[in-house]
Amino acid sequence: MNKREEFNAALKDALKNKDRTAMATIRLILAALKDRDIAARSQGKADGIDETEILSMLQSMIKQRQESAKTYCDAGREELAEREEAEIEVLQGFLPKQMSDEEIDAAIDKVIADTGASDIKDMGKVMGALKSQYAGQVDMGKAGGMVKSKLG
Repeated sequence: MNKREEFNAALKDALKNKDRTAMATIRLILAALKDRDIAARSQGKADGIDETEILSMLQSMIKQRQESAKTYCDAGREELAEREEAEIEVLQGFLPKQMSDEEIDAAIDKVIADTGASDIKDMGKVMGALKSQYAGQVDMGKAGGMVKSKLG
C-alpha cells in the first residue's frame, strides 16, 4: 500500500472512530500533498510527488508542530501545545521506524565512504545521499550536525 492509499484508509478509520485529531491531521496531510502535487505537475511530474518527497513532507510537518508546541509551552498555553503533540503522534504513525543515533552514525559513515566525501565541501553530497537512501527514517537536522562534525 502506498502512502496515498494509507492516508485515505487512515482517514476512513478516523471518521469511523470519530477521532477528531486524526481526522483533522490527515486532512491537513492530504491538503499539503495536493498542494505539492500541483506544484510538481507544473514542473512536469504528471504523477505528483513520489514516496520519498511525501516522507520529507511529513517530517517537515512534524518539525513545524514541534516548533509550535515549544512556542505554546513557553507562552504557557499548554492546551495548544498538547494539541500540537497529538498531531505529531498522528504524523509519526505514517513514517517508518526512526533510526537511533548509533544507526544514524553508521549510516553517515557508510554514505561518506560510498561518496568519497573528505571535507566540509562535500556535506551537500552526503546529506543528499542520506536523504534519498534513508528517507523518513533520519532526523535530517540531527544528521546535519553529525555529518558536519565528521567532515569538519
